[in-house]
Amino acid sequence: SFDALHLLAERAGVKLQEHRPSPEQDRQRERLYSANEAAAHYYRDLLLKSDTGKPAKDYLDKRGLDTSTAEMFLLGYSPPAWEALREHLNNHGFIDREMIQAGLLIEGERGLHDRFRGRLMFAISDQKGRVIGFGARALDDSLPKYINTSQTALFDKGGVLYALDRATAGIRREGRAIIVEGYMDAIAAHQHGFDNVIAQMGTALTERQVRIVKKLASEIVLALDADAAGSQAMVRGHEVIREALGESDHAVPVISWRGLVGYQESASVDLRVAVLPEGRDPDDVIRQDPDTWKQIIAEASPVLDFRLNASAAMHDLADPRGRSQFVQEFLPLLSAVTDPVVRAHYLQRISRISLLSEEELAAMLARSGQRRRVQTQQRSTPIPAPSRSDAREEFLLALLLRYPELREVGIGIKDDLLWESENRLALAAWKRFPELEAVKNELPVELEPYLERLNLRKMPAFSPQQASEALGDCIMRLERRELELEKQAVSALLATREEEIGASMLVDVALSETMGDDRSKELVDLQIRDMETGLRLHGRERSDGPDAVQTIDG
Repeated sequence: SFDALHLLAERAGVKLQEHRPSPEQDRQRERLYSANEAAAHYYRDLLLKSDTGKPAKDYLDKRGLDTSTAEMFLLGYSPPAWEALREHLNNHGFIDREMIQAGLLIEGERGLHDRFRGRLMFAISDQKGRVIGFGARALDDSLPKYINTSQTALFDKGGVLYALDRATAGIRREGRAIIVEGYMDAIAAHQHGFDNVIAQMGTALTERQVRIVKKLASEIVLALDADAAGSQAMVRGHEVIREALGESDHAVPVISWRGLVGYQESASVDLRVAVLPEGRDPDDVIRQDPDTWKQIIAEASPVLDFRLNASAAMHDLADPRGRSQFVQEFLPLLSAVTDPVVRAHYLQRISRISLLSEEELAAMLARSGQRRRVQTQQRSTPIPAPSRSDAREEFLLALLLRYPELREVGIGIKDDLLWESENRLALAAWKRFPELEAVKNELPVELEPYLERLNLRKMPAFSPQQASEALGDCIMRLERRELELEKQAVSALLATREEEIGASMLVDVALSETMGDDRSKELVDLQIRDMETGLRLHGRERSDGPDAVQTIDG
C-alpha cells in the first residue's frame, strides 16, 4: 500500500513525490468502499433479521454479546452458499470486477465464488469508520478458524487495528491504548465500557500499527492470553516496536521485530505487558469480573521485567547450560540501555539468576554492544530482513513446505532447533496448518515475502525417500549445531569457575570424595557435563560422512 511505501521511504531517508489520484481512481476507490459497506449490511441483516444466521447468533449469545453491540460493530453472518453475496451485490449494481478488487470474491476450482461462506463476520473499518475488509470465524471445525480479506487497495492488515475507529476517543482520553489479540476480546471490552481497547487481529504487531497508536497514546499495554501461545504472541508483538518508536525524545523501552529489547532515544511511549490469569483471555476476564480487568491493566509491568521473567521461566536455571542460555537470550536486550541506573538494576538481577558476577556480565554486554554497532554500520539497507546466517534452517522449512509427506516427521521438530525468530514462527505456523495460504495468514505481514521465497527456493528434485533423508540430515546438522553451542557455553562457564577457585583448590577437589562446598560440587558437575557434551558432539561429527545430503545452495 502507499502508506507502507511512505513508511519505508521515510526510514530510508528518501522523499517521495506526492501522488494525487485521478478522479477516476477516486471513483474506483469509492466503489470499493461502497461494495464493502453493502456486504457488511447484507451480512448483518442475515445475522440479526433472518433465521439463516442462527448459528452465528447462537455463538454470540453463548459469548454474552447483546444485539446492540452486534449491530454497533456490524457483526454478521456469511451464508454457506457459494455465490450468495455475489448475487446480492450484482442485484445492487456491483460488477464482479469490483467485488474481486474488494476481496469479496475469489477464483477457485469452482470458478468465481464468495470468499466468505458459513462464518461469523467481523466488519473491519479504517480510522474514519469506513468498512475496508472483513475477518471471518468458522462456526464448525473448519480450518483455518479465522480468515480475513486478502490484500486489496483498501485493506492491508499490517496497517489496520480492529475497533480503532471506535477506540480513538477513549485512547486519547485515557492516554493509554490496550491491545488485545482477538476481535471478540475487543468487542467485549467495549460492551463493558472499556473503550480504549483495540485488537491486532491475530497477527503480530507491525511497525505501522504501532506508529498509529503512538500518535494517540503515551502508554501501550499488551494484554494477551495467559497460555503459552499468548505469551509467544506477546513476545512477537514486542518485536516491532524499536523501529516504530525510533524518533527522538528520551529513552524508553523499545523492541525490534527480531526480538531485541532496549532503551532508545524515542518519543515518549511507555510499553507495558498485562499478564492475565492462567487459562483465561481478556474476553473471559472482562465479562466475568470487570474490576479484575481494571486491576490487571493497572498492574501491567514494564516490558523488560516481563521479558526477563519469561526468559527465566523458559530455562532450567539449576543447569549451567540453562543459565548460559538465559544470559545469551536476555543480555543483548540491555545493549541499547543508556540509563546507568536501569542497566545496573537489570545486571544485578541477571547476576543473581546466572551466578555470574556483575563485572563479567558488564564485560559481556560491552562486547555485545560493540558487535551490534559494527553490524549497524555495515547494514546496507534500513529495512530489517530475515537473516541468512544459516541456510540449513531455510532448507529445512523449504523441504517441509514442498513435500507434504514429511509432515509426520516435521511435526516432531522442536521449535527451538531453529535459532532465527522468523524461522521459528514459520515452523510453528506450518505445524498448525500445512497449507501455504493458511501458514501465510498465521504469520506477520512482514514475513509473507520471506515465506514466498522459501516456497520458491531452488532445490534438487527429490524423490520422497530422498526428501526424507535430506530432512533427517538437516535435523542432525542443526542438532549438532546446538551441541556445539552447549559445549561452548559449558566450557566457558567451566573456565570461569576454575579461575575463581584457583589451581590449588582444583587439586583438592580432584582428590576429595566428600565436598561440602556447593561451588566445588558445581565444578565437578561442569567437568562431567563438559566431557559428556564433547563425547556426544564427537558422535555427531562421525555421523557426517561424505555422502551426507547437501542442505545449502550449491
